[in-house]
Amino acid sequence: MTEKTAYTWIDERLGLSELAAFARHKTVPVHSQSFWYYWGGISLFLFLVQCFTGVLLLVYYRPGAEAYESVRQITFVMHFGWLIRSAHAWAANLFIFAILVHMFSAFFMKAYRKPREFGWLSGMVLLGIASVFGFSGYLLPMDELSYFATKVGLQIPMAIPYVGEAIANMLRGGPEVSEFTVQRFFALHVVVLPAIFLPLLAFHLWLVQRHGNASPPSEEVKPGAERKSIPFMPNFIRKDLAMWLISLNILALLASVFPWALGRQADALVPAPAGIHPEWYFMSPFEMLKLLGNVLPGEFGEIAGLLLFTVGIGLWVLIPFYDIGKTSGQRARAAHYFGLLAVFALLATTVIGYWTIR
Repeated sequence: MTEKTAYTWIDERLGLSELAAFARHKTVPVHSQSFWYYWGGISLFLFLVQCFTGVLLLVYYRPGAEAYESVRQITFVMHFGWLIRSAHAWAANLFIFAILVHMFSAFFMKAYRKPREFGWLSGMVLLGIASVFGFSGYLLPMDELSYFATKVGLQIPMAIPYVGEAIANMLRGGPEVSEFTVQRFFALHVVVLPAIFLPLLAFHLWLVQRHGNASPPSEEVKPGAERKSIPFMPNFIRKDLAMWLISLNILALLASVFPWALGRQADALVPAPAGIHPEWYFMSPFEMLKLLGNVLPGEFGEIAGLLLFTVGIGLWVLIPFYDIGKTSGQRARAAHYFGLLAVFALLATTVIGYWTIR
């Protein structure tokens, strides 16, 4: 069977020519802010890295009572195990960072407006799942830092009135973080979350292909004028792959020069070391709970902090149904200032959180 005959045989069954025709006709806008289009692809690349390195770690990792020992063997005994584990951990942090940059760029480009509402909503759900990915995976080494950081992180759902303690006990598998918590987090990390994340990611990517890339209001052309664009295939995809290569180099540099450390084995009888705190992407809600807890009396402060953060997230998610007017309208300006306020609040509370660590 010749190469041409083989392609024809496959094309008749899978419709490759139709996909190729779609890729040739799809275009991407070109303007001064086109750089922000690449962050969605960078997020996808880092997720693929996590999948690849996660499968390799899965071969040797043992959840439960032997979790720490299995991670110790991966780190210090298996050939290049330290590099795979470090790449997985760094890719997780870079993945969430890339999603946040992608989200804020989409927000300020008004990429949530008609007809892209579902793209925005699915992206927000993907961000939430990615955060749970990070939280569940952080405990799995079961070293001292991850153990106490997870205990601190579980204080956030504990602040929910009436049901907070029940939710925390369900996540822990009991009143304390233990080997049962590791087993639950492991099942959540490698089975439940991927089963939800992957089809939702496919839906999100399909929406991007269906509606294309949105141009920011400042770059919208006048009616009748021609908008500058480049073909998706091969022009944009070539630049996108170049960004993947840059991301791979940054990840390789971080993983090899700053390998992810493994601390002492967790011991519930030992006092928590100084400076324990949640990961950076949970620092903002944690610090908000702490700040309002210091200002308002008792549990009321923690509840107020959780309520304030929840309301803020709700308004952020529902912004497509508020900012539906013209670019120069009052709602558009209010949405823009709301975005600036959100960026400032997240950065300020995160900086304060790290500044006050003792």
